[in-house]
Amino acid sequence: MEELEMQVVYIEQLIENGNLEELETFLNELNISDVEELIDELPEHGALFLETLSLKRAVNVFRILDFPTQERIFKKLSATKIREIINEMPPDDRTSFLGELKGDVVKRLIIMLSPEERKEALSLLGYPEDSVGRLMTPDYITVKAHWSITRILDHIRRYGGASETIDVLYVIDSDGKLIDDIRIKDILLAEPDMRVGDLIDNRLISLNANDPQEDAVTIFRMNNRVALPVVDEQGIMLGIVTIDDILWVANEEYTEDMQRFGGTEALDEPYLDVSILHLVKKRAGWLIVLFLGQLLTATVIEHFETQVASVVFLFALMPLIISSGGNSGSQASTLVIQAMALGEVTLVDWWRVMKREIISGTILGLILGVLGFIRIATWQFFTDNYGEHWALVALVVSLSLVGVVLLGSLTGSMLPFLLRRLGADPASSSAPFVSTLVDVTGLLIYFSFITLILSGVLL
Repeated sequence: MEELEMQVVYIEQLIENGNLEELETFLNELNISDVEELIDELPEHGALFLETLSLKRAVNVFRILDFPTQERIFKKLSATKIREIINEMPPDDRTSFLGELKGDVVKRLIIMLSPEERKEALSLLGYPEDSVGRLMTPDYITVKAHWSITRILDHIRRYGGASETIDVLYVIDSDGKLIDDIRIKDILLAEPDMRVGDLIDNRLISLNANDPQEDAVTIFRMNNRVALPVVDEQGIMLGIVTIDDILWVANEEYTEDMQRFGGTEALDEPYLDVSILHLVKKRAGWLIVLFLGQLLTATVIEHFETQVASVVFLFALMPLIISSGGNSGSQASTLVIQAMALGEVTLVDWWRVMKREIISGTILGLILGVLGFIRIATWQFFTDNYGEHWALVALVVSLSLVGVVLLGSLTGSMLPFLLRRLGADPASSSAPFVSTLVDVTGLLIYFSFITLILSGVLL
């Protein structure tokens, strides 16, 4: 941190003195991650940094910035620099950037591209938003099954510089259909006169261009790959997706899920860059839904109020009941959503999950039910608050806890499946939403046991 502060002071002095040559030398010697930190510290000079850096380094810095920073800097760059950067950017990063911009801006930038780059960009932008097609790059190396190792190495030397990665080579037939992929390690260790066909193991893993990006994250995670090929419905190879793009997608998905799980819509920009009005709009919808849900809670209480008004301590025990249901529901929802995100659970597993939650929810409910009974008995021993029928009150609390915890576990675990089946994001079954839903049903369970067990005794 001290080093960064010293760099900031030094750069401010260079800019103030107009010493741009020394600034260029200094910036070009830094790691691109260090330049990114300097842009965060000195956002007003972000455009100047990119204008000063060599083109290749400027592109590498620009592509790792978040979109709001990219957009802010882009507005201040010269037309010449804009043209240079967007033409030099890797196709996948350029597609990601253009996909975030408004239509009229995209049109102006597309015109700045060379004919070849323009065709490439329009092709990638033609895929659905959040699809694998938006992530892929057409810069990769293909080989044929009849090629020798010597020919492959010559091919890599000639075209490898333009490829996104040479860690993996892709075997295609004469029609461009993907046959298999081969690691560069296998090529380097093979005998010079061997053929590509001798190295094929037919364990191909590929992505479809129209697959959701979050599915690609799961496939990368399960198969430990640095790059995967992308094909169309006929198996024709279209491009590759590399691990760096997948890490960005995984980070965005995680951020969105955490925001939704907290009971708010996902933010499109970093928190501190979002206007107050936009922040309110993102949060108001869920708060209104939760408020309406709590109105049902109030309605249930009002309905039973006259029946239990004579026994005030029954109202005092309500938070004990409904909080337990909400907590168990939130736990179950969190576990299932995480399992879905990791690919451990799919829609077809709903019945297996339900059976597990019925058993675990019942056991957890019994544990809390016993603790609830002990709590009533202990208070009765020291205070005599519950009178001669304290055992019946304890029974009401215990049975209510068993029912509410079981219901919370089932609700929290099944709601993500329902949302996924309807095509919604399972993370929308947020903790506040599950808690509100269980609050209403939990009170119905509690007051039903009160009416069933205590009628004619305390009521």
